[in-house]
This record gives sequence, structure tokens and C-alpha cells, in this order.
Amino acid sequence: MSCRSTLLATAMSTLPLGAWADETPTLPPVSVTAPLPVDETAIRKPASGDAARLLETEPAVSLNGAGGISSLPALRGLADDRVKIRVDGLELTSACANHMNAPLSYVAPLSVARIDVLAGLVPVSAGGDSIAGTLEVQSRAPIYAAPGEGQRQEGQLDLALRSNGRGFGAGASASVASENFSLGLEGSIDHAESYRDGHGDTVLDTLYRTTRQALTAAARGDGQEVILRLTRQTVPYQGFPNQYMDMTGNDALGASLGYAGAFAWGRLAARLYWQHTAHEMGFFSDEKTGMMPMLTSGRDAGYTLQAELPVAPGHTLRVGQEFHHTALDDRWPPVAGSMMMGPDTYINVNDGRRSRLALYSEWDAQWDARWSTQIGLRGEKVRSDTSNVRAYNPMGGMMNPDAAAATAFNTQDHSRSDDNLDLTAVARYAPTNAARYEFGYARQTRSPNLYERYSWGRGTMATMMIGWYGDANGYVGNPDLKPEVAHKLAASAAWGRPESGEFKLSPHLTYVEHFIDADVIGSFQPFNRPGETRAKLQFANHDARLYGVEAEWRLPVWQGATSDTTFTGNLSWLRGRRTDGGDLYHIMPPRALLALEHTQAAWRHLLEWELVAGKRRVDEQRHEPTTGGYGLVHFSSQYHWSPKVRLTLAVRNLFDKDYDLPLGGVNIAAYKSGVTSGLESVAGSGRAVSAGITLKF
Repeated sequence: MSCRSTLLATAMSTLPLGAWADETPTLPPVSVTAPLPVDETAIRKPASGDAARLLETEPAVSLNGAGGISSLPALRGLADDRVKIRVDGLELTSACANHMNAPLSYVAPLSVARIDVLAGLVPVSAGGDSIAGTLEVQSRAPIYAAPGEGQRQEGQLDLALRSNGRGFGAGASASVASENFSLGLEGSIDHAESYRDGHGDTVLDTLYRTTRQALTAAARGDGQEVILRLTRQTVPYQGFPNQYMDMTGNDALGASLGYAGAFAWGRLAARLYWQHTAHEMGFFSDEKTGMMPMLTSGRDAGYTLQAELPVAPGHTLRVGQEFHHTALDDRWPPVAGSMMMGPDTYINVNDGRRSRLALYSEWDAQWDARWSTQIGLRGEKVRSDTSNVRAYNPMGGMMNPDAAAATAFNTQDHSRSDDNLDLTAVARYAPTNAARYEFGYARQTRSPNLYERYSWGRGTMATMMIGWYGDANGYVGNPDLKPEVAHKLAASAAWGRPESGEFKLSPHLTYVEHFIDADVIGSFQPFNRPGETRAKLQFANHDARLYGVEAEWRLPVWQGATSDTTFTGNLSWLRGRRTDGGDLYHIMPPRALLALEHTQAAWRHLLEWELVAGKRRVDEQRHEPTTGGYGLVHFSSQYHWSPKVRLTLAVRNLFDKDYDLPLGGVNIAAYKSGVTSGLESVAGSGRAVSAGITLKF
């Protein structure tokens, strides 16, 4: 605490007093987005094949550990399905009992053009069925030829090499366009072996391979544009050290058709989207062996429609309607010769269906040069259902609790319907160009996903296959779960300007009614080995409270004619507890990122010091481990050889520090293989050198 207080005092005291002077204000457009510009993420792209890693420097974002390309982002302590993620307009659902194919796993970091992070008081036009916030990911926009240019052709090649895990990434894109038509192709590949920790030991089962392709066709004219995007991703394998299973296949096909038009009365935007995912879990590596296939088929389809109407000078009305449908089938084929996993196919989710129909209205008002407001209301109808299920062996008995659980589940009415209401009310005040304040309230709602409601197995093995927490526990669904309702109070105060120094402080409080947590209903010993006990948990509603504060700053240190040096950084502190007692799972401990950035002509250098406190507040019912505090030093350097050639060199964890990931879960792979005698935390990566080159032509 004393360290954070000192840093805050230092940052505030070093702000130039002139930045606080009163002057005629100019308000920016009303927006709560926090974009990561291309020039900010470019220096980080070669270091990882995981697009979520581009968000590591955001103070509101933490990453729950999973596979090499499947980290689960959390916004202010609320993770996974509680975060709305749209990838090029596609709203995707994890088609996996372990959420191995999270939405950001479909994105290649090298092709990301922009990520908008909306945490806290999210506009209703960008929210829905989430209580954490929204991540909007955009790939490169279509190119067009300038008037009179004729045909325009562009291409780009990106290559990345990583020392730790022998990682390799490559991406290529090519486009041809006229003034009104554009066609683009892009593809990427990324793979790595298991990485090594600070001691030089292999962190088992962290290897992966993935390929992605996309085709984009676009046309524009008279203030209107249509964009068609077709995508395909193939993941032949991806290891998950903190799960009992691995990914042995993930093939996804997606399509989206977007329209945007400007008219005399306002703007209109519409989108249709669809994706099918064929997912398989099992075992593929000597680093975690076994035999048990699990097959999942998932389909997402939907549309969005939004009109923006300037109803008066400074006043804009935004109205919209959305629909999203998810279909899911999850089956576990029998294993030949196994008495437990046979003779029939285990049907985990049979014809699962979840549909959302939403309507919203949002009013932006610029009252004068200083005051602006945004008020929005959103209503959703969420329906879910599933058909009957079956255990491996339908014969009952004490040795087969899944048979009795299937019978009990099949006698129930599975259909559920939720009426959800979201509300956002935000006010912004800018008395000067160097002072900006924001405060407001939001109510956000999320209905349970299909696995939370309809996972029914009660046997030890069946429960071990459910859960995206990396905690080695087992989970059982609950058809009677209520939707989560988050009540949020948030504020921010920002002082200064880019040329003279900026500082921002953002406190926040969230109270969640019917927070989907879990209750203990039993216990078991993983792999039947004494010494470790894990819990059987059933999803259950409990109220919860989360609160914290974030600070960000950017302070010029030196400004010359051809170079400048800037001190940037952020701090975040967060607490999360159930109101009936107990800390919430995967709450990031206090952390700070301090950085010196130097630019000179074609060079950009970045020296970072990442500080994370020890994790002592843990979820005891999930057996969440504590972790020690650590400090890591990172260095990156980027050189623009020419407008068409960019070189990047980076070293993560420069001093090869050994540390455990606070949100990495427990290392099941190491425990199963006998490398460790207990379920220990997953270790972070040791020193990792990466080199990248971007060629434009």
C-alpha cells in the first residue's frame, strides 16, 4: 500500500501546473471507449500468438490463464462470458465445456488493427448479456483506390520468431481495389512448443498450433458501404496445463455481411453473421496422456440493426434491435475396452439452444461546451432449452451416479425464459481543456450459459470435464439459475493534456445480484492419488460485491527537436467478495506497470517494469492457491527502416525471473505426469526473446 501511495503522490506532484490552468474548454465526442491504437500494439504483436496478450497493459484488464492462444480476459474481475466480445462484428460463444475456443482465440495478433475496451459504464448500444464490459476487435479495414488512381494494390508480410518455446508466427495479406470495390485475402500461422519457466524447466502442455484465413470483399458508393467477410480457423492441437483435457481439433467457419449508410435523416448500420465450430477434446502429447474423446458442435447466428438520428443540434438518438442464437451439441463417444466410458455415447448437451432478442434506445446530449450526458435503456428476452441426455451406461446403481442423474434431468422441464433490463446513465463535465470528469450508474444483466444451466453429470469423471476455471475442481449445472444483475457506480477524473502530462483516476463499485458462483456438493481425489482433494461444485446464485480503483499517467520527461522520452504507467487495485462471506475466484492482486518510452527519428524503445503483489486473498472452496509477488522487466525496440519495413526486437522477463501466474490456475499436467507431488500454480514464462519484421508492398 505504501508503495502505491508514493507512486500516486509522485505522479500527481510531477504534473505541470500549467496543465490545470483555466481556459476555454473543448469537449471531445461522447464516448467511453478506450482504443488501443495500432502504433501502441505493433511493438507487442510479435511476442505472442495470443491476441488477448495485446490487452496486458490495460489497467482494467486481467488475463485468466488457459492455452497458448486462449487466455480469458477479465474486466475489473469479471471474466469469460461476463465479457461481451465481438470479433469483426461476430458475437461468438465458447463451444466447449472448458471454454478452450474463447472468442479471442479466433484472432491472429498480427492482423489486429484495433481493440476497443469498454469497461464499467458501457453504453447499452454496445452491451447486452454481459455484466463486465465489451471488447470490440477489428481487423484491417478494406482499402480503396483514391479518385483517379485507377487500380490500387497492397500487400503485407509479418514474421515473428520467439525463443522460449521455439514459437513462430507468420501472416500475409494482399488486396486489390478500385475506387468503389475492394477484395482482400489474408492468412496466418502460429505455433509453439511448451515454454520454460525462470528455472529453465518446461511448463508441460503449453504447446499449440493454429492457422487462420480470411477473405474480405467490399463495395462503396453514395455514402454507403457493404462488407462481406469469410473466415476459417483450424487448430489441430492446443495444450491446457490447467485442464484435465486438451484441444485436439477446432475447425471454425464464419461469415458476416455488414452495411453502413449515411442519409439526410441520419445513419443506418446492419450486420448478419454466422459461425460453425467443430471442436474436439482429448489427448495428443506425451506431456499429458490419456484416452477420452469429447466432440462439440456449436453454431452462432444473428443480426444487428442500428439507426442514429440527429434529433436536434447536439442531441443524437440511437435505436437498435439485435438477435443472437446459439446451438450446441456436446457428446463424448465411448472408449473401446473401457467399462466406465461405454458402451454408449455420453450425451452432455443435446440440442442445446439459447436465443436473445434485444431492443434498445440511447440518447446522447451535448448540453453546452462543458456538460454532456448519455442515457440508454435496453430490454432482452433470453430463452434457453435442451433435449434429453444419456450416460455412458444407462444402468443405475451406486457405481454409476450419472445414470440416476440423467434420469432425474430428463424428467425436468428444461425450457427457461428470462426478461432482462439494462440501463446506463452517464454525465461528463469538462470545465477546461485540461480537466475532464465522468460519473454515472449502470445496470447490466447476463443470463446463464448452456453449460451453467444444463451440465447434469454427478459422477466424479463427468464433473471433472466441466469448468473453465483451471482449478481442477468438478462442476454440475443448475437449470434454476437466475440471471446475474450488476449494479455499477463508476467515476473518472482526468487532468492534463498529452503535450504537458496527463493523469487519470477511476474508482468503481459493482454489486451483483444472483452472481453465478458455486456451492460444494462433494469432493474427490484427482487421479485417485492421496494428498490432494478437490471439490465437486454446483453452480449457484450468490450476491457479490467488487470494488477498486485504477490510475493511469503519461508524463513527458524530455522533449527535443528529434526525440522525446515519456514516463507512462498505471496502477490497479481490486477486491471481490461474496456478501455471505468468502473471496471471489481469480481476482487480480494489486499491480503496477511503469514504463519509459523513448522515440528518436525511426526508433522507438520501451522499457517496462511490471510489479504484481502476492495473491493472498483466494477462493477457499475452490482450493485456489496463493502466489508470491514478483517484478518483471521487459524491453522492446522497434525500427522503421522505411515506410514499408518495420523491425521489432523484444525481451520479456529480461532477468529470467521465476514466478507463478496469479490467475493461471493449477498445473494438472505436471501433477498427472508426476513432475510435481501436488497441484501447484502454473509457472509464468522465463526469459523470452522475440523478433519480428513487417514488410509492406
